[in-house]
Order: sequence, then structure tokens, then C-alpha cells
Amino acid sequence: MGSVLRGTTRHKLAIGKWVQCLAFASCASVSAMLATPLTAAEATINRILVEYVPPTNPNHEALYQLLKEKRSLERLQEIFSPFRLPIDLTLRMIGCDGASNAWYHRPNVSVCYEYLVEIVQSMPKETTPDGVTPADAVMGQFFYVYAHELGHAMFDILSIPIFGDEEDAADHFAGYLMLQFGKEQAQGLIKGAAYSYKKYLQSPEVTAPLVAFSDIHAAPAQRFFNLICLAYGADPLLFAEVVDKNLLPKARASNCGREHHQVAFAFQEGIRPHLDELLEQKVMDKTWLPSVKAGRQNVPLTPIAR
Repeated sequence: MGSVLRGTTRHKLAIGKWVQCLAFASCASVSAMLATPLTAAEATINRILVEYVPPTNPNHEALYQLLKEKRSLERLQEIFSPFRLPIDLTLRMIGCDGASNAWYHRPNVSVCYEYLVEIVQSMPKETTPDGVTPADAVMGQFFYVYAHELGHAMFDILSIPIFGDEEDAADHFAGYLMLQFGKEQAQGLIKGAAYSYKKYLQSPEVTAPLVAFSDIHAAPAQRFFNLICLAYGADPLLFAEVVDKNLLPKARASNCGREHHQVAFAFQEGIRPHLDELLEQKVMDKTWLPSVKAGRQNVPLTPIAR
């Protein structure tokens, strides 16, 4: 997860960046995903709860107050409201005694304040040459970590069968979910989430101890390629720059359409039956995505966008 911030000055700077980011118009991207606000009746059947656990580290107090004031978890609560669950699931922010981490343990999805501070500390000071704004970097990673852990929760609570590694499946769940909110929102979220792996892509060659490959999570660079391949497979024109700028090798890009279809088909068969159709229509915009057909044998290779 990287180093954890230590020292009052660095914490204040990071919290200041949160304030700056939340002041950007584009930082309203999470709210903008909601096509229509939920009614009171709809909110009452939502089994997703939120909890801001008071931090034990006084350096996190300002961040804790800011997140509560901006109703950060309540916005995610509304976005995730279409999921129909048999039990309550709580989205939590919690202090972790210096550790930067996030996890799911029934019935909670927990993200450390230390993790959020780390996200902000790593965000770019200005829009990057790849078009990633500071707000994209913060909101993309913020949404991605909660959606990833939500994936673990869905697999567990809804007893969703998984072939292969659950961490990869949770990454696919989160990436696919980010593609459900219309082109502009999806592009910002995907680019922002992918930015978190930037430091692992600085060299064409990577050296790592053998034990690193025993981790249950895929290597960071591989998670980056999996995420942008999923997005490119959804819309090769919208995400054409990942190939044009050599961020995604053409050899991998040609198969991304099939990879996206595989994830989309799994979501349709395993997850969509547990979505409230009316709430889904309010929250999600899937009209721009390719249709999902039964099976996978007729899915063509992805054309490389020019």
C-alpha cells in the first residue's frame, strides 16, 4: 500500500489537498453519476449503511470532519443503492494505527484514513499530459477502492461463484462498475484509478523478488493493464489514447473486446439479477456500452482504434 504519512505538517498539507480537490467542479463527479436523486421511499429500502469511525490519530481529525461535511460515504451509498442485499452492509472510514489498508469483512467495507491521505498525497499538482486532473486522481481512486471491496462483499453475500482469483474478480467488478456511468464520468474514473499505478510504470523492465509474485493481489503493473484493457474493450474510441500513447500494447489491446465481454457477461448473469431495475436506471447510464450476448464464442477481436 506504500508508505504511511507521518508528521503533522504533511497531514495538514494532505488535508488541504482534500479541501482543494473538493472545491473543483469536477470533484462533483460522484454526485453527477446520479441522474435523479433518490426519493425517501427508495432510500428506506437501501441496505447499504455508512459509518465514519472517529479517528484515534488527531492528525486525521480534520480529514474526518471534512469527509463527514461533504457526505462522501453518503454519495457512495446512493450510487450503490441499486444492489438488493439480504443483510445490511456498512461502508466505513476508520483509523488503522498507521497502516494504509482497505478490506471487506462481513458486514463491513472498511477503508483507512491513512489510505485516503496516501491517495491525496500522490495526486498530481495539475492536469497530467495524459489528461488526468487532480480531482480525477482522487475521485477515481476513492471510488475504485470502495468498489473493489464492494465486489468482495457481493461475491460473499450473494454467493457469486468465481473462477480464478477473487482479487482479480474484485478489480474487474470495480472497473466494470466505473464504466456504468456514462462516457465522461467513466473516462475520468478509469483514468483516475489507473493513475494510482503510475509509479510502477516508469521503466520498461521491472525487477522484483520472487516472493512478490506469491501475493494474492496481482502485481500493480498487471492491475493497471487489466483495468485499461477492460475500458478499451468497452469503447476503443473513447479510450483510444491508451493504445495511441503505448500505454496498452497492441497485442493485448486486440483481445480487450473479448475480455470486456467476459466480465460484462459474468456481471449480467451473476450480479444484475440482484439489482433493482428502477434504481439502476436512475444511477447508471449503460446506453453507450456494447450489448452483452449469451456466450462468448461470437465476440470479435477488438479493432485497434486509429
